[in-house]
Parts: sequence; structure tokens; C-alpha cells
Amino acid sequence: MYNQNMSITISQALRISTSPCIAFTGAGGKTTAMFQLAKSMSENSPVVVTASSHLGAGQVSLADRHIIVETPTTLENLERQLHGVMLITGALDGDRTKPLDKDILTGLNQFCQSHSIPLLIEADGSRQKPMKAWAEHEPPIPSFVEQVVHVVGLMSLGKPLTDEVVHRPKIFSILSGLKIGEMITPGALTLVLAHPQGGQKNIPPGAKNVVLLNQADTPELQAIAHGMSHTLLSSFHSVIVSSLKQENIFAVHEPVAGVILAAGESTRYGKTKQLLDWKGQPFVRAVAIKALEAGLSPVVVVVGANAEQVEAAVKDLGVRIARNAEWKSGQASSIKEGIKDLAAPKSNGKAGSAIFLLVDQPQITTSMLRALVEKHSSGLFPIIAPLVMDQRANPVLFDRMAFSDLMTLEGDVGGRAIFHKHRVEYLPWHDDRMLLDVDTPEQYQRLISDETL
Repeated sequence: MYNQNMSITISQALRISTSPCIAFTGAGGKTTAMFQLAKSMSENSPVVVTASSHLGAGQVSLADRHIIVETPTTLENLERQLHGVMLITGALDGDRTKPLDKDILTGLNQFCQSHSIPLLIEADGSRQKPMKAWAEHEPPIPSFVEQVVHVVGLMSLGKPLTDEVVHRPKIFSILSGLKIGEMITPGALTLVLAHPQGGQKNIPPGAKNVVLLNQADTPELQAIAHGMSHTLLSSFHSVIVSSLKQENIFAVHEPVAGVILAAGESTRYGKTKQLLDWKGQPFVRAVAIKALEAGLSPVVVVVGANAEQVEAAVKDLGVRIARNAEWKSGQASSIKEGIKDLAAPKSNGKAGSAIFLLVDQPQITTSMLRALVEKHSSGLFPIIAPLVMDQRANPVLFDRMAFSDLMTLEGDVGGRAIFHKHRVEYLPWHDDRMLLDVDTPEQYQRLISDETL
């Protein structure tokens, strides 16, 4: 299912922005995840690592230097020590470090912001167990955190719900519905992660929420994690499948939007192509249904010419409508209108990529759409296009890293105009019917007379 030789880094998987503030919670590898990220980011910038909970004394050696801060005034000396991965904690207390108090942590965040330094915070304790549930006071996530990475150790799946496997098993039992001693199932784990008092607890408003399904060390566990991802995406911005001990990121599952370009006037055809009949339904409706069946979310239909009739054909499907007032200027304006819709507050910034579908290809298959989505999850490629009989075909997937370049398009051009700016990954596809679009009545007759469709 997964490409074992992919090269997604943890920084890429987390979609790291400049100088982020990230909290790590959960169990089963959060310290490893935090320090792997810190090491990769320290190649370009100093990185500050700290904790709002206790850290084991043995973890201190993972940093390039350890700095103890017990009063806010101590932060004034940090500027002279900016180098590599800097672990900043309270004093050592036996076999663990004390957490920073709220005022010092707030001051540290302000210091990092003013110096454009990434700040990574371990905001949870798990007593070295692969799973956990949360007491009333947990997890202590600061309100200024921009992203929360919730780590889960999959090695606990199939094992009994006991204190040996889960930190705070009684609370896990309440959240999951499992009885103490029952086997931990993917379904039970999914319930805990999606629960307001579980994986959704104490997430700051506006913060990006990511779940990292770690310890997917076997193909079987990778398949289980993949199966959990669709349900988890309703609660998280993304689902990452990894084996951090092998430094492997197997997949990054994110919502993939569908943008249906349905604003044109169909001048070459001579009548509204969006409403041509395809097996008893209009073209635009057929394409929208395929996008929804493939799990694309949201599905945005960009309309322009004959907008009312086109909207009426899909209004009951739960798709979003984006009206393109500039449709006469060409396809570029519709592409930009679709991206604007995805960037709107109602989208919550969740779409990691978008597949742009042509309204005159009702024969598109859900299998092709799902293959594009799966290909993207395995490599976060900027652009993925089907390759049919050595010809580039549609639809094409664009990662959100390419959205800004799509927004520069002008006139009657499509996304191919930015192919030279990004790596293009091709998806081999052995179905030459996908090369057909409908620009003329003759092509329409060819399409509807193909009995194999």
C-alpha cells in the first residue's frame, strides 16, 4: 500500500511554517517526534524545545544544550546562547525536569517570536506507554500554540486495556467504551482520539490539530492506520502514519478538495455543455457525484455562464457554489475562484490539495480520483497528473504549495501553465477513454455511444 522509499520528512508532513509554535501531546513517540523535528529544523535556525509537563532526565541528552530557567529574568541571557537545539526546562527534580511555569513559558514564546525561532513544547506525560487518556488537568497546552501534534503508539492495538499498555486505563475505558482487560481495537482508539475529552481536549482555538499514528512498523499496522484515517479526518486537519524509530513517514492523509470548472459558455460546442445529458443526468451533476463518491471534500462547483441552471443541477448534492463574475476572461479566472473558496474561513484551511475537474468529462472514474489522492498522500507531490498512453490527461491534483502560483494565472489558460515551476509526478493510467473531453457535438456522440462507459 505504501512506498517504502518515499522521502517525506517530518517537517514536510507537519506542513511547517516559518518559526512555528507546536505542542506535542499523547504517547508512543512524542518526544522522539519533537526532537526529530527539532534536529531537522536546526539546520537552518536555532530551535527551542521545552515542556509544560515533566521530562525524563534521560531526554536531556537529546538536545545540543540544556538551559535551566527558573525566573523570567533568566530569559534575558538566552540571546547569547542561540545555537542548535536548545532544551529549556525548570530545575532537575530527581529523575526528571520540572516544567516551566505559565509566566516563563509565555515569556519564552514572546522571545522566540521576536527572534523568529521555532518553539516546540512537550505538553503531556505518558510514563513511556504507547497510549494514554487524560486526567482533568491534562494536557497542559499553552493558549498561544499554533499547532498540536497528538502522537499515538499503534503497538498497543490488539493488546488488553491495562495499566501496562495505557496510561490512565480507567479514563481510556470510559472514553472508548472498552472494559478493562478487553483488546484495544482501531475503532476504540478512533473514538478516544475524536472525543472532546480525548484527542480533542484543550486544543487552543484556531490551532491546527494533527494526529501522528506512530509505530506503524509493519504492513498490517500501516493498513490499519490507513483505514482509520478517513474517520479521523473529521476531527483532525491531517493524519500522519509513521515509524519514527525507522525515521519513516509512510503517508500524510489530508482532506483533498474537488474543484469543478463549470463556468464556461461552451462557445465551440454551441450549447451549454454543463447540462448535456450523461446517463440521465447533466454533465455537471455526474462529475460532482463522482467527486463526492471519491471522498473529495469540499467539492466546489465554479459557475459563470448560465449560472442559475448549472446551480440548479447540483444544489441538492451538498456541494459548494463559487460564482465567477470574470468567467468571460477564461479558465484561469475559474481556477482562482475555486482557490479563493478553499481559502475562505468556512474551509478552515483544511484542504491540503485540490483536484481540478473538467465539467465535460463525466466519464471520470472514482478509482482514478482515489488513486490521485493516494499518490499524493504517499509523497505530498506539488502536482500529480494522470499519464494515459504517454499523454498527460485530466483531472490534475495540485498541492496547496502550488496554489499561490495558480493565483497568478491570467486568461484562457489552465494549471499546465505552472508545470515548469514545480515537480510534476505522473500517475500511469491504462484507460484511453480518460483522454476524451467534449468540445464538439461529434465528440459528444462518440462519448455517449461508447458502450464500455
